[in-house]
Amino acid sequence: MNRTARLYALVEELRAAAPRPLTVAALATRFEVSARTVQRDLQTLMAADVPVRAVPGRGGGWAIDPETTLPPIHLTAGEASALTAVLAAAGATTPYAGAARTAAQKIAAAMTGPASAAARDLAARVLALPAPGDRAVRDAVERAVTGHGVLRLSYTDASGRESVRVVEPAGLLTARGQWYLVAWCRERRAGRGFRLDRIVAAAPTGERARPHDLAELLRGSAGAGAVPPAALAPLR
Repeated sequence: MNRTARLYALVEELRAAAPRPLTVAALATRFEVSARTVQRDLQTLMAADVPVRAVPGRGGGWAIDPETTLPPIHLTAGEASALTAVLAAAGATTPYAGAARTAAQKIAAAMTGPASAAARDLAARVLALPAPGDRAVRDAVERAVTGHGVLRLSYTDASGRESVRVVEPAGLLTARGQWYLVAWCRERRAGRGFRLDRIVAAAPTGERARPHDLAELLRGSAGAGAVPPAALAPLR
C-alpha cells in the first residue's frame, strides 16, 4: 500500500472506530508499518486539516470526529473527469479556490481504478493561463460571505475611479468568467455587484451583516436574470 492510499485508509480506520480512539501501536499493526510512520501520517493529516486529534490519558490514542468528515464516495470515471475540469477553472480570483485545491487532494487520494485513471489522464491535458488575484482580498471576501460579516472595500470601477465602500455581503455571482461580490452598499443605499478582481483591498469591520435577499439586490441590474446554478441543486 502506497502512502496516499494508506492516509486514506487511516482516516477510514479512525472513522470506523469513532468516537473510540485507536493507539498508534494498533494502527501500526493494522497497516504493517512502524509507529514512527503512523505518527508521521497522523501529522500529515492534521496539516491537511483532517479533524484527527490526540486523546490523552489512559485508554487514549488518536480519534477523528465522524461528523466533520465524509464517508467514502465512489465516483465514476465521468464524474471524476467532471470534477477535474471544474477544479481546473478555480483560478486565483475564484472564491474558495484554496479550499477547492485541498478538496481535490483528498478526492485524488481516495480515488482508485478507472476513476483515478480518468481524472489523472484529463489533468495531464488541461492548461490554464494564470490570472492575477490578491489572495488577501479573496480570503477576506470568503470569510465575510461565509460568516456574514461587514466589509470595508477599496474598489476600482470600470472607469478606473477608486472609492471606499462599506458593504454588507449577501452572496456571490458568477457571469461571463468573472466573479462578483453582491452586497448592500451603505454609501449608495442600494444593492451593488463588486467584481472581485477590481477590489484593491478588503477589511472586516467587525460588524455582522444584516440578511439581504440576493434577487432583490440584483433587481434592475445586469445580473437581474441570474438563477442558481443547476450543478448546486443537490446542495440546496
